[in-house]
Amino acid sequence: MGRWAIAVHGGAGVDPNLPAQRQDEAKQLLTRCLNLGISSLQSSLSAIDVVELVVRELESDPFFNSGRGSALTENGTVEMEASIMDGPKRRCGAVSGLTTVKNPVSLARLVMDKSPHSYLAFSGAEAFAKQQGVEMVDNDYFVTEENLGMLKLAKEANAIVFDYRIPSLGLGTCSAGAGAAIDNGLQMNGLPISIYAPETVGCVVVDSEGRCAAATSTGGLMNKMIGRIGDSPLIGSGTYACNICAVSCTGEGEAIIRGTLARDVAAVMEYKGLGLQDAIDFVVKERLDEGKAGMIAVSSNGEVAYGFNTTGMFRGCATEDGFMEVGIWE
Repeated sequence: MGRWAIAVHGGAGVDPNLPAQRQDEAKQLLTRCLNLGISSLQSSLSAIDVVELVVRELESDPFFNSGRGSALTENGTVEMEASIMDGPKRRCGAVSGLTTVKNPVSLARLVMDKSPHSYLAFSGAEAFAKQQGVEMVDNDYFVTEENLGMLKLAKEANAIVFDYRIPSLGLGTCSAGAGAAIDNGLQMNGLPISIYAPETVGCVVVDSEGRCAAATSTGGLMNKMIGRIGDSPLIGSGTYACNICAVSCTGEGEAIIRGTLARDVAAVMEYKGLGLQDAIDFVVKERLDEGKAGMIAVSSNGEVAYGFNTTGMFRGCATEDGFMEVGIWE
């Protein structure tokens, strides 16, 4: 019997002027999700069941950018995506382009368990959801007044909107309202983007049997193009689990995709013999080019670790020996 460990995240890239009340709200949500995972692990729930349960909890709260409260597309709708991976046999499931599925992570689990495929998207994923009888809601369920305001600012200014979600990147400071839009030089794949909202959610777990699992869920970028797919549903980029570790990433999706960030953590552990924290440090430093991202991870022997190169990352972690931490900043 090994030691269990768990970590959760609510996104990398945080305004350093984040109001204290929002910091407290984020920490309370992360603590609630950690405690849910801890109690489940103490009840001998498997790692794959725990990551699904915790990410469902995060999707059901509009504070972060997943499920209810997802970032809005250029058309003011949501297109959600999620993935889940079970380490022992590297089984995985992923979904994209969801508009009416209440909990995308659970549909990803069903793709893994109940379909012959690993990835379903858009109308095919929605049809599979109806076939499986998952809970469906109107698209309006996911749209919050706060996100409508952020989308309006993004469209009017064609610039980054600063609020508790958005990294400062040295481009300016906050002002009144949901945020302040300013001219900026932020690019993605060499092209300017209007707003960057990296607060994806995720969970990684190793249970007492040494089984690792990971899950990640997001609404993507605010004001994104219809049909845009980020790193979160891509196995090996935003999510990865195997017999030695589990990883969930957050941040600039295109940079995470280019670096196959999640898989690289496992690769350097396997091929370079690095420990978990050293592997994360190496990947964040060497594989992100000029991108901004963060990640959480657990190892099969009960370690937990995280890393980021942004101003902050919403995260929490706990281990069987009593260690528990919830934080935002370095």
